[in-house]
Amino acid sequence: MSPVKSRREQYSEATRTALLEAATRRFAEHGFAGTSLEDVAADIRATRGAVYHHFASKTALFQAAFERAEAEMIRRVTEAAASDDPWQAALAGIDAFLEHSCDPVYGRVVWQEAPLALGWKRWRECEEKYAYGLIEQMVRDLVGAGDIPALPVEPMARVTFHIFGAAGMALADAAEGDKARVRAEYAQVIKGMLEGVRQTAARDGG
Repeated sequence: MSPVKSRREQYSEATRTALLEAATRRFAEHGFAGTSLEDVAADIRATRGAVYHHFASKTALFQAAFERAEAEMIRRVTEAAASDDPWQAALAGIDAFLEHSCDPVYGRVVWQEAPLALGWKRWRECEEKYAYGLIEQMVRDLVGAGDIPALPVEPMARVTFHIFGAAGMALADAAEGDKARVRAEYAQVIKGMLEGVRQTAARDGG
């Protein structure tokens, strides 16, 4: 690989990253409909052609920004839940998810704008791609440890997936001054539900 090509690739990668960061800010502040590719390009002093070099359309740019935001959420939750104790890992993962969902940029892009920009079906597919597998593994680990009853994993993961979705939407919709209260309330409810299931498992012998 020649040095010139390497520099070109580095510049291209830096441009793509800058476009994603600028687009994410625009989508969070003005929404998908209120953001133009010209505005995104202007934010980093690039041309509209530079945007199209990396992204085929505004929808493609939004999906890339969405996926980047979701990947960061998964990274944070996974890092927080790095415990050998499945129960403690689950509780830490819940806290990390709720905390990150309070971020106004994440909330606007992922929970408010994505269903409009990508369409409901595509948005749900993307949510499952990033979140469902993590939740399913959490459920499997809790069942394996005897912390929750050995019920069918897929239905339990689906129900849990939708509970987390409800919490994410609620935090995205909450006013900035109410987010801490809403976060605490959802943490109390979700952990309370898990604790109730855990007690059932303990009473029934796992």
